[in-house]
Formats: sequence, C-alpha cells, structure tokens
Amino acid sequence: RYKMLRNWGVLGGAAAALAAGMYVLWGPISERKRRRKGLVPGLLNLGNTCFMNSLLQGLSSCPSFIRWLEEFTAQYKPGHNQHQYLSVTLLHLLRALSCQEATEDDVLDASCLLEVLRLYRWQISSFEEQDAHELFHVLTSSLEDERDRQPRVTHLFDVQALEQPEITQKQISCRTRGSLPPVSHHWKSQHPFHGRLTSNMVCKHCEHQSPVRYDTFDSLSLSIPAAVWGRPMTLDHCLHHFISSESVKDVVCDNCTKIQAEGTLNGQSIENQRTTFVKQLKLGKLPQCLCIHLQRLSWSNQGTPLKRHEHVQFSEFLIMDIYKYRVPVPKSGQNELRQKSSEETTPGTKDGRAVKPSDAEQPPGPKPLFLNGARSSPLFMSSGAFPLAAFPDCSAPVYLYRLMAVVVHHGDMHSGHFVTYRRCPVPPRSALPVSPQWLWVSDDAVRRASLQEVLSASAYLLFYERVHSRPQHQRVETRAEE
Repeated sequence: RYKMLRNWGVLGGAAAALAAGMYVLWGPISERKRRRKGLVPGLLNLGNTCFMNSLLQGLSSCPSFIRWLEEFTAQYKPGHNQHQYLSVTLLHLLRALSCQEATEDDVLDASCLLEVLRLYRWQISSFEEQDAHELFHVLTSSLEDERDRQPRVTHLFDVQALEQPEITQKQISCRTRGSLPPVSHHWKSQHPFHGRLTSNMVCKHCEHQSPVRYDTFDSLSLSIPAAVWGRPMTLDHCLHHFISSESVKDVVCDNCTKIQAEGTLNGQSIENQRTTFVKQLKLGKLPQCLCIHLQRLSWSNQGTPLKRHEHVQFSEFLIMDIYKYRVPVPKSGQNELRQKSSEETTPGTKDGRAVKPSDAEQPPGPKPLFLNGARSSPLFMSSGAFPLAAFPDCSAPVYLYRLMAVVVHHGDMHSGHFVTYRRCPVPPRSALPVSPQWLWVSDDAVRRASLQEVLSASAYLLFYERVHSRPQHQRVETRAEE
C-alpha cells in the first residue's frame, strides 16, 4: 500500500510539473483566446513558403477579389472534384484568412494551393527560394485559363462590354419584340486585378498620331528612378517615371510618306519616310484592385544582381486620375471650348477678377494632384477616414484607392523572408464603423501594427482597392456642416 501511494505521488508530481510548464509556455486557455481575438490565422511554413504565405495574406485583405471568386465559383456544382479548381481552393483559403469562415485553428496549411497549381502544370517547390510577385502572376494567369476553359456564348453586346465591363443587364436595350438573351457571364468575368495599358505613338515631324494600342496587365511593375540627394523617393516619382514619354527613332511614318508622295511628280518612286516618334504609356482601364510591384532588382557593373533597399514613400490613399488615359478632344471641340470660355469671361479676367496669364491658359477642370507618397500632407495621415471630404465636389478624384496590404521582403537577392502588413478584416454585419487596424503577419506569427509602421515599411508589393464616390446624402451633410 505504501508503494502504491508513493507511485501515485510521483505521478501526481509529474502531472503538476507538466501542468506548470504548459501554463508558463502557453498561459491559461481563456487568456490565449483573448489574446488571439481580432487577429487572423497564420500560415504554416512548409519549407521556404513565406513567399506564398505573404501573398495569400495580401490577397485575403482585398474584399473585391474574394467577392469575385465567390461569383465565379458559383458555377460549380458541389461535388467531390471541386478540389481540382484553383478558384475554389483559393476561395476557401482567402475566406479563412479573412475570418469569413469559422475555423478553430490559429495556423492554417496552404499546401493544397501548391497541389492544385501542379494540376495546372506549375511546378513550384516548397523548398526553394521563390518570389511573391511571380506567384501572383501564376495565380492570375491560371485563373484566366480556368475562365477560358468554361463554355460561353458570344453576343454582340460583348464588344461594348470590352470598353464598359461594368454594364448591367438593366442598362441594355434592344429594338426587338423578342426577349433579350442573357449576356454571357464568363466573357465579362475578368478578375478585379485586370487592367489595360494604352500605348500612344505621335510623329514629331507631322504630329500624326498612330492608333492607340491596348495591352492588358494584372500588376504595375514600377522601376525606382535614380535618387536625388536630399529628395525623398515617393510612389508618384515611380508612377511618373513609368508613364514618361520616350523617343523612338527610325520609324516609318505613313502620313509623312503620303505628304511626300503628294508633292512629287508622277512616275517618281517614293521611299518610306522615317522619322522619330514619341511613345507614351497611360492607364486605359484602371482595375478595381490595384497591385503595384516595386522593382528592387538592379545590376552592378560586373553584372551581379543587387537589391535596392531605399525606402519609397507611399500613402494610405492613392490618387490615379492624372495617370488615366483620356480620349483626345478634336480640334473643332477645342475651338468651341475656347470660344465658350471667351464669351463667359473677358480676356485677362475670371469671374470678374484679374488672373495671371499662366492661369488663363490652363484648361478647365481639376488641377493635377501630386500627393501620393507625400508624407507631410495631413490628408493622408488621417486615422483611416476617407479623404473625400477634403476635396470639393468639382475636384474630387474619380480614381481613388485605399491601401489594403503591403508585402515586404527582408534580405538580399539570394535569400530572405517575406512578411505582410494587412488590414484587419471587418466583422460581418457590423452596424458600427470599425476603426482601421493593421496586422503584421510572418508565416504563423501575427501581431498588431500601427499605420505609421506600415507606411515606414520598405514595400515590395502594394495592394490597393478602389474607393467609389460618396453617396449623395453624405455630400448634403458635409455642406450643412460647413
């Protein structure tokens, strides 16, 4: 009996020591749940999968992308073979990371994404150093391939949908007695990161403009221009460098050749006239979700790859109006506009007051704004409130974006680690406005972060989502308060 009591005492002491160790390591269960409240699940590192984990955390902070996946995957019937679709696998992961699906796990396993990508013939190893931006292209291109594999019926309305993808069924009218056939959903189901670039070529000799060329993009890959001493590098500098014009020499100009042919005698041979063209890029169609990639790869004089570590200032809100392509106004329309302007105001005056010659020459409309990345501007240092109230109705930006996530790469070109700053997901059916809070996520480690910490990060990928105009009643309230 004594030996039995002694054995029980030893077992009891070991159990007490184990319980004490678990308390010191983990703390009480209630306290751990309280500490995890308001955070998002982390992701298990399967080797070197921080590139995938950081990208998934960034994508999960874009509600428009998740809603698009929900609408796109609605075409699939519930079954056992849904795991073969990338859209379904990606949707389940993003919903769990955005706390839209109930999960008791603090750490999730995203190996299912690598498995489904292998079905799409992408061989991505989890034990080799990879790039988050390259994986982003893999995901978007694979989603486009999945969409193209679905059957669709082409309609004449598809031509209009290419220029106006936001058109709805109610806005379409047709002169026919029959019922209107439904517009193909898959044709217009471009993912929210889909945009279009315009390439404009103008001859410097005759000013003839070639037809505008459109190219699609899923992210804007911006190079970082050379730094100027004492001048901070901003996101606006990178965007202006991206759309800056460049000269293309020795290009055949059909218009110059035609003019030369009209001034020569019959029977003489005419050679193609080669001139210098000016080429400029603009954004023809801005996406709902904007992914900006800052190119930090550079090359030394010896040809070795180097990483650029300088900080590029970016803001919580991004204005893209000045980078949007505008259809050129015909000269006749410009003359009518000048004539109308001269009838309303006398030369040298504006609304009865004198103006400078430089002001009179400027076209009507809002002046370009160069505030993206301006850290000193109080407009973008607000604690999450939309800055639309700071703009008058006549100059409110149309293409305004809000920062949703930032992917940062620590290390050099040969090795490193990806982390993500992302917004806290808004609780569903939240009646009260939720103050924006930021999280820092490194694989399975999640903690809170401040907006100042986010804006001070050395960004590699920036995820923005477009903010639409305010409702009419909000504008009335603003005027009443003024």
